Amino acid sequence: MRSSSGRNSSGNNGGSRGGNSGGRGGSSGGRGNYRGAGNNRDDKQGGRPRKPRPEERRYDVGPGATQDGPKSGRGASARGGAKGGPKQGRQGGTGRGRSAPATSREYDARAEERNRERYAGKKDVRLPKTFPGAEQEGERLQKVLARAGYGSRRACEELIEQARVEVNGEIVLEQGKRVDPEKDEVKVDGLTVATQSYQFFSLNKPAGVVSTMEDPEGRQCLGDYVTNRETRLFHVGRLDTETEGVILLTNHGELAHRLTHPKYGVKKTYLAAIVGPIPRDLGKKLKDGIQLEDGYARADHFRVVEQTGKNYLVEVTLHEGRKHIVRRMLAEAGFPVEKLVRTSFGPITLGDQKSGWLRRLSNTEVGMLMKEVDL
Repeated sequence: MRSSSGRNSSGNNGGSRGGNSGGRGGSSGGRGNYRGAGNNRDDKQGGRPRKPRPEERRYDVGPGATQDGPKSGRGASARGGAKGGPKQGRQGGTGRGRSAPATSREYDARAEERNRERYAGKKDVRLPKTFPGAEQEGERLQKVLARAGYGSRRACEELIEQARVEVNGEIVLEQGKRVDPEKDEVKVDGLTVATQSYQFFSLNKPAGVVSTMEDPEGRQCLGDYVTNRETRLFHVGRLDTETEGVILLTNHGELAHRLTHPKYGVKKTYLAAIVGPIPRDLGKKLKDGIQLEDGYARADHFRVVEQTGKNYLVEVTLHEGRKHIVRRMLAEAGFPVEKLVRTSFGPITLGDQKSGWLRRLSNTEVGMLMKEVDL
């Protein structure tokens, strides 16, 4: 009984396995039929060529490439799967294919040669300037003023807007005017602007300093105060060794020449310490003229500044520049000078400048100096 039932159960199992396998076979057969139906879609769509699968695509590049393989270019390594190598446009179609590769260098060279031959006999075309006024020479006025020390360019533009700037005698009202710093005369508020790289200094010369830029005897001189200057400076006029006060240093040759020329009569003021008592008519005698060895010398102004007992401090102003002229005039009048200080040279005053100090003149002071000598 048990053996027969065992055989029956195994037979049933075998039958079920057979049925299952048959079912799988049938299912596999069904899948095969589906694939076959899918492969025949090209026939049903009017013979249109099917799109190649990724593994069937070709990536032949370079001129002369055919379906058999690349003739040049990157070679067979450019052929690969869907993600390897460049894509190629459709052959024989007018659709969305990519443009042809760039022209060769020989073609470009021939095109360039043809263009040169075409325009060989024609004149050069001059293009117009990109902005008005570019054909003019010189520098913009506000730039020249800014370099001369009148502030930023914006501040100089405001000076022009306020009609305070003139060029060659004409007031400038427009921005961007170009000037030649070497030829044009530029003024601000009526005072000439030093448009070039000129330098102007005032030194309060101490007593014992020689009025030369170099001294062969090794004495202290004016050059010792400007040794760190790149530009060569020279002094305007002289002061004797024991006289203190204002002496100007500059590299403007024409200005220095005019400031010392008798024609322009630039006034200099001195303070002299003398011992009195002095007569009331001493000032009149100095203004009328004192006979010296080299001619008459006249003072333009005289006054007593201070008196302490018999000691007097007097102020003498004159426009002459002869050697030791103040000392000789007072000595000839009977009052030798014990100490002498020059307190002003034209519009430049000593003020509270300490002895031995060098200071740069302001633009206004330079303009006043130039106005004094018609520059």
